[in-house]
Amino acid sequence: MSDEEDPPGTPPADDEYGDPRAFDPEFKGPVVERNFTDVLCCMIFLLFITGYIIIGLVAWVHGDPRRVAYPTDSQGHFCGQKGTPNENKTILFYFNLLKCVHPSILVGLQCPTTQICVSKCPERFLTYVEMQVVHTANESNWQYYRQFCKPNAEPVKTLSEVIMDDECPPAVFPSKPFLQRCLPDFSTKNGSLTVGNKMLFEDGSGKTRNVLELREASNAINKLLDARAIGSKVFEDYAVTWYWILFGLCIAMVLSWTFLILLRYIAGFLFWMFAFGVLGIIGYGIWYCYQEYNNLQEHPNSTLTIYDIGIETNISMYFNLKQTWFTFLVILSIIEAIVLILLIYFRKRIRVAIVLLKEGSKAIGCIPSTLIYPVLTFFLLLICISYWVVTAVFLATSGVPIYTVIAPEEPCIHANKICDPEIFNTTEIPKVCPGAHCNFAFYGGQSLYHQYITTFHMYNLFVFIWLVNFVIALGQCALAGAFAAYYWAMKKPDDIPPFPLFTAFGYAIRYHTGSLAFGALILSIVQLFKMILEYMDGRLKSAQNSISRFLQCCMTCCFWCLEKMVKFLNRNAYIMIAIYGKNFCISTRDAFNLLMRNIIRVAVTDEVTQFILLLGKILISGFIGILAFLVFTQKIPMIVEGPTSLNYYWVPLLTVIFGAYLIAQGCFSVYAMCVETIFICFLEDLERNEGSEAKPYFVSQSLMKLLMEEDSTKNQ
Repeated sequence: MSDEEDPPGTPPADDEYGDPRAFDPEFKGPVVERNFTDVLCCMIFLLFITGYIIIGLVAWVHGDPRRVAYPTDSQGHFCGQKGTPNENKTILFYFNLLKCVHPSILVGLQCPTTQICVSKCPERFLTYVEMQVVHTANESNWQYYRQFCKPNAEPVKTLSEVIMDDECPPAVFPSKPFLQRCLPDFSTKNGSLTVGNKMLFEDGSGKTRNVLELREASNAINKLLDARAIGSKVFEDYAVTWYWILFGLCIAMVLSWTFLILLRYIAGFLFWMFAFGVLGIIGYGIWYCYQEYNNLQEHPNSTLTIYDIGIETNISMYFNLKQTWFTFLVILSIIEAIVLILLIYFRKRIRVAIVLLKEGSKAIGCIPSTLIYPVLTFFLLLICISYWVVTAVFLATSGVPIYTVIAPEEPCIHANKICDPEIFNTTEIPKVCPGAHCNFAFYGGQSLYHQYITTFHMYNLFVFIWLVNFVIALGQCALAGAFAAYYWAMKKPDDIPPFPLFTAFGYAIRYHTGSLAFGALILSIVQLFKMILEYMDGRLKSAQNSISRFLQCCMTCCFWCLEKMVKFLNRNAYIMIAIYGKNFCISTRDAFNLLMRNIIRVAVTDEVTQFILLLGKILISGFIGILAFLVFTQKIPMIVEGPTSLNYYWVPLLTVIFGAYLIAQGCFSVYAMCVETIFICFLEDLERNEGSEAKPYFVSQSLMKLLMEEDSTKNQ
């Protein structure tokens, strides 16, 4: 035999990305004889989970979730808690909301004014002085005013005595409850922002204040409520529309499964249906936004901007601004242009992607249980999210009430220092700082546990991200093993082993937990650094110059690219793990080398196929969104009568759209994993076999022919 000829069965010669694995001519699919991989990482992963459980138990012992469910007054008492004097007083009232613009609110995260629990919010303007003037003539004014004062308040004191004794607010104005707090009831009149139809009002101390000052104070309060529960009106909307939401999600699931089935027979037609459907839905959104913008041109409020309104409790006010609809119009127009450009760019590769989708449909048809697997993934993710939320709430509410000195009128050397409200009046602080009060600030403590609360929060977040990525990795590895078993079966479906998905899931859990945890750990570290960068950017944005903002943007972009690359490599490494049972590093190396040797073909499956599936997900969620919009806004009462008592129709609307997208994502992710696994197996098939009777190809003839045609076209 000459030196120029290779003996039969010799693997391809190694190049820059050569395959170091030994050639096995007897290979017929996923390896059965396996060993445990990445045992050290598995032990570390289990150790972290054990610590996670211990932290959760300790947090549940020290935490009190009532501190999130109920507002807390200046004495540290809950508003609306059963079995307390505040049981029927469910709303928190601020004595002087204008003091909430004071810089100390940013330091202590607590408005520097007295706060009490009330049963209802003020409905009209009234100052303490005005109440005294008419008190002798009309007793009802004091009866109305006293419900916003402390129980021991009297109507005969002077204003200065009331402020010094901290018994009553200097004035009250029209308010409404939002997240169980009395906040100004803003409205617009002739294009101007008002409270109770007034732009100017008396603050009770003899000063005339502008409604814009009140808006600034309200915005400061709202910033402290960002992490609070959604308002009662939102829950009312969910109570009215839950069956409509469930019905919409069921339609989304039926549509997703229908599209997956039809892809096997009319993939080409469905692609163009996806494309034109998405373009049509976005086009409808552009037309609707233009109509709303055009209608608001002559509206009295058209001169108002989002900056003028600020953070408003009534979200519907934003939809009365033409600036809002113009922003939506620009965003949708940009998305429409991007979709058109991508369709033009991918026009020559669509045929290959359609054949891959048809092949994936056959695999899913032979293993229909894979369509149910996303339900298990969703259930596991729901457990992770619930545990993380509950642990975070208990950690945030751990400790005892901490009181600090509040002296907003003038500088005080004792300001923001910890104090005891029971002995506060006997100390020298009231003498040194007249008008100072000892008010509730936050929950905390001096024990070792309380000193490391921030560290526990970071640990809770990190392990949560790690667990989420592990659950996703487990699903990808299990699905890859099932679809690999389908591909390497010579006679389909006769040669497919029984219960391929269950077998692949068992292999992943029993032998490769460490490898999956290793890949999830790498991705989690990248995502955590990305979150830290975004957090720092938000906190330091006002102090950054142009150079630092540019560097921050570059780092964010780099971490975004790194995250995408790690996800891509991990996904292909999990496919190799499912097939060969090697550890994570070897599987990543083999997957990378295999892809580099076929870099031109990779673009087909990772660009065009994902783009087609993305169009399908957008089409399903967009179609369900339009139907929900027509129902919730009573646009089609002749066909179906939707709910009529909604406070914010956009709440159930966004819920339906987001839920429909998640359902489509779950179903189509099975498809994406199927296509990618078949593609990786196809590349392995080309290198292992030569198409002869002794070593035939496992790939279908239609896919082989089309890919070879594409290769010959690119080489010309």
